[in-house]
Amino acid sequence: MKLPEWLPDSNQPARPKGGATEPLIQRLAEPFAAFFKVEAAGGVVLLACTLFALALANSPWAASFAEVWQTAVGVTFGSFALHKPLLLWINDGLMTIFFFVVGLEIKRELVFGELRDPRKAALPAAAALGGMVVPAAIYLLLQPGKPGASGWAIPMATDIAFVVGFLALLGSRVPFSLRILLLTTAIVDDIGAVLVIAVAFTEEISLPMLGLAAAGFGVIFLCRWLDVRPVPLYAGVGAGIWLAVLKSGVHPTVSGVLLGLITPAHPWFAEHSLLKVLGGTRGRLRKDRRAHEEMEHHEEAVQLLSDTARETISPLDRLETALHPWVAFGIMPLFALANAGVRVEQPALASPVAIAVAAGLVLGKPLGIMAFTAAATKLGLARLPDGLSWKVLVGAGCLAGIGFTMSLFIAGLALQGELAEAGKIGTLIGSALSAIAGSALLWRFLGKGAREEL
Repeated sequence: MKLPEWLPDSNQPARPKGGATEPLIQRLAEPFAAFFKVEAAGGVVLLACTLFALALANSPWAASFAEVWQTAVGVTFGSFALHKPLLLWINDGLMTIFFFVVGLEIKRELVFGELRDPRKAALPAAAALGGMVVPAAIYLLLQPGKPGASGWAIPMATDIAFVVGFLALLGSRVPFSLRILLLTTAIVDDIGAVLVIAVAFTEEISLPMLGLAAAGFGVIFLCRWLDVRPVPLYAGVGAGIWLAVLKSGVHPTVSGVLLGLITPAHPWFAEHSLLKVLGGTRGRLRKDRRAHEEMEHHEEAVQLLSDTARETISPLDRLETALHPWVAFGIMPLFALANAGVRVEQPALASPVAIAVAAGLVLGKPLGIMAFTAAATKLGLARLPDGLSWKVLVGAGCLAGIGFTMSLFIAGLALQGELAEAGKIGTLIGSALSAIAGSALLWRFLGKGAREEL
């Protein structure tokens, strides 16, 4: 039996410590690389589902397509019953998993990423703040005191899946610093959107249900303190928290973000503990390799290796890796099919709500991002990353005007009926124009000649 090369061997000289630098950097960069790959591919699927939903909604089968999402789906368990249209199961249920992954991404940035260092976090925080405040202000200026004024939060969002997808189309000319800046800005943007959903779109609150949700979080913290690790247990408690928040009047997706934020970002075993365990296991394997009657020791050793290796990966990493493809290729496309299918008609296109949303995304996003980042740099709170110029930041600001997923989601919460349809149409138009403008500007400013000027 030949032992794997990666097991530590006490008879071999130790590797120099300096040689570990490159693998460490690779390990730190791997989550970002995987994230961009999944998001870029997911953006293509999302776009295809959006176009398919729009085609069906404007076809002779529009009525049948709309009825599908109103199909009643329910769960009954004894005297307990929960029945909702399929559309709400997607928007209130599956989208909670989407927001859970958002919470995981926020936690990663807070612990390991740009948001860990206040100095580095200042630029994306300023960009995100400007990209939320100015679009909302433009919307309200165009909807003063009107019924559609409640949709002010629709143009505040940035859809990272589409943004990364368009960055992928630009290829290697996009500097890594720009990708990280846009990703971090979108994550801070998500924090703002979650706060808006939790505060602005909560009408009546049931304190007993909120108390049950708080008790659920207490159970999770107790299990962590007792070193309880089975994921199904936490999933069951999380489902109970979701139900309690749903019944409390607070939008249930907020529970997903909170669960993501309290997910441990560090592994149960440190890397040096794994090496110690592996070293002892190898010695044990050497002693037992010739003893057929003690084969069970080998099985125990293999199981120990498997368990220990798994526990050296943090719960945050494991859950994000497992759920991210399901969100990118399943939940978000399904959300697009259920929410992006709006009828494109002349009255809706000319609706003041649609115009206000589109203006907020197309004009408000780049203006807000540029104004707030300029103020942050002038005040000495932040500086542009190496390899970026203000011209490139203009293109990035335009690209950040792709609202889509979160904007459609907020439109469904903030507005009703024809106003909601107009808000969605404005989101689609504004996102499309922002994608075209941002891609064109970045293609121009990140060309070979432009890169030499940076």
